[in-house]
Amino acid sequence: MNNQNIDKSLWDISELEKDFFVLRCKNESSKILTKKHNTNIDHIQFHFCLKGQLDFMYNNSTYSFNVNEENSILLFNPDKKLPIEVNIFPASWLISILVPIKKFHSFFSESADHISFLNPENNAKKFYDSVSFPPSMAVVLSQILNTKIHDSIKALYFKGKVYELLGLYFNKSEDKSIENCPFLLIEENVIKIKLAKDIVLERISNPPTIEDLASEIGLSSTKLKEGFKNIYGNTIYSYLLDYKMEEARRMLESKKSNINEIGHILGYSTASHFITAFKKKYGTTPKKYLMSVS
Repeated sequence: MNNQNIDKSLWDISELEKDFFVLRCKNESSKILTKKHNTNIDHIQFHFCLKGQLDFMYNNSTYSFNVNEENSILLFNPDKKLPIEVNIFPASWLISILVPIKKFHSFFSESADHISFLNPENNAKKFYDSVSFPPSMAVVLSQILNTKIHDSIKALYFKGKVYELLGLYFNKSEDKSIENCPFLLIEENVIKIKLAKDIVLERISNPPTIEDLASEIGLSSTKLKEGFKNIYGNTIYSYLLDYKMEEARRMLESKKSNINEIGHILGYSTASHFITAFKKKYGTTPKKYLMSVS
């Protein structure tokens, strides 16, 4: 494992198995950091921007990908190597996963046909995807980035977290997808559902009831609940809880507010209610989480 610190910055390369890598970077300097890493032709590349901005350059900078905060890219090209060259802007954080295609195939059952490049017909095809990632993935990414675990078990820890991360990345709800839900084919309904999401996040400390929210956006409660779950993959209040916990994690890491203040900002009537919710979500208390990333 190779670990370099630049000021308070981090550039760490961990090989979990042969040719199976986790790259971690924090740029806490005032300058853009440019980092390079060689890859194999059979590598699938996952790049996650937890914070800030990243610019990936390939083929001697003939094409590039800009990745902003809470977004990711996936790359696979069976025809040529894609060595990594990335500009990491100040106050930006990066996690990259490099996994050989053969190893990647072993993660999934034969029924994983929703992952297009696992289809034998697509084995020799290039693949690119760009998606934002939800709070549940952000938590795992933060754990990978900020772990203080001993070097002797770091590979084991990272491997478990990478499996968890990829499981979340490729998880597909058994509910009807947005593509085959007739209700969501109506653009006006999609706009209303997205408005509902914005409303509950803006009023995070005192969110409206389902009935009040439905009335405000002009949908029935049933259509609101069904549409929200189809678009965001979760119920309204489960989505809000995930968002609250992600905000709590961010605020704890920023160290600008204490535990009581964070609980109040997020709408908890007492600190103990906030601590209980945090522990239920992450399996640890806010205080212990803060100590783990300090």
